[in-house]
Amino acid sequence: MTGDLWGLRAVTRRLDDDVDLLAVAGAHGLLFEQRGTGLAGRGEAARLSIAGGAERRASVVAAQEALAALAGDDDVGVPGTGPVAFGALPFSPAAAGTLVVPALVVGRAEDGTRWYTTVGRDVAEHAAAESRLAEVLADPPAAESPADGPSAFSVRPVQPPAEWCRAVAEATRRMAGSELHKAVLAREVVVEADRPLDPATVLERLRRTYPGCMITAIDGMVGASPELLVSRAGDVVRSHPMAGTTPRGGDPTADARLAATLLASAKDRHEHQLTIDVVHDCLLPFCSYLDAEAEPSVVPVANVQHLATLVEGRLSAPAASVLELMAALHPTPAVCGVPRDLALATIAELEGFDRGRYAGPVGWVDGEGNGRWAVGIRCAEIDGRRARLVAGNGIVADSDPATELTETRAKLQALLGALLRP
Repeated sequence: MTGDLWGLRAVTRRLDDDVDLLAVAGAHGLLFEQRGTGLAGRGEAARLSIAGGAERRASVVAAQEALAALAGDDDVGVPGTGPVAFGALPFSPAAAGTLVVPALVVGRAEDGTRWYTTVGRDVAEHAAAESRLAEVLADPPAAESPADGPSAFSVRPVQPPAEWCRAVAEATRRMAGSELHKAVLAREVVVEADRPLDPATVLERLRRTYPGCMITAIDGMVGASPELLVSRAGDVVRSHPMAGTTPRGGDPTADARLAATLLASAKDRHEHQLTIDVVHDCLLPFCSYLDAEAEPSVVPVANVQHLATLVEGRLSAPAASVLELMAALHPTPAVCGVPRDLALATIAELEGFDRGRYAGPVGWVDGEGNGRWAVGIRCAEIDGRRARLVAGNGIVADSDPATELTETRAKLQALLGALLRP
């Protein structure tokens, strides 16, 4: 791992020009943006391996140490400056993943501070990264013309809906009188287009439609996640877990009624509290202080709305890296279930496919251990003319298969709406 970073140097400088992070990332770069702030990357200076299974915790510590040891010159000194690595890790805790250290990173903070970081082994590599940035600032890439994009699509569920409903019914049957309290079951859908899908176009549509979400692009996986798995800035840690969903149609009166019903739902409040309790218990050993909001709020996205509760605290010294916090939290009950090991076994048996990076952690970490990681939901893996989408629901003892199927369709619309534009 450290060999990949041998001889690299990170140089961070302030950026006077305003910048569109999506333009920096382009169609094949790296992006983590929310409301115009965040990070974008281009090129690849190195990759860091993240092990799965019992070795994961030690692996993320080693990755953080390797990133921290990278030589640097930082004129800005805020979270996200210096060396940064991006990652979209698999859902399965047993699966290995990688982090990408870009050759160029551009950042924009909430207070308007802007910077760029180049990572290279010599003057020529740093100069090449600066030239790429100058080209983007001088001539941002144009949006794809509708005439150049796909005009015909096919959409098919990999598993027949009736089969998935039978899996939901089986999960609820198993919960009767057992230790399994919740299991998240997901569905896989494949989109085929008559021309290659442009990731930058999809990301721009997601940014317009879901302005409050975290817009991400890493190694072909694009998404608009509403759910913060964990963030660390200095010694401040935050998580914003979501569990419990209802549709949203655009009529304010109807949406308010649905939100009130969601807040009053014993089934959804129970599912939500299971998630909050686990998130709190996972973070508490790292903290000197940790608290959660007394009552959940309803967070609206374009086509659905979720129950959400902010969990926030102060990390004990020395503060754990965001990678360590991520490894401790993932997978939360929001995308897995309770208890974790039994839910994972149920998912493996009943879902019938490999989730890959769906519902895995997606985010970034800097050399100081600061970073932001979202839950990789509302996402698609794009490969040429093909896109793979997955959506899942938390199944509890009184879940109704038909209702759960309708909810997955609403969640899938987030990416289908961005992809299917003839």
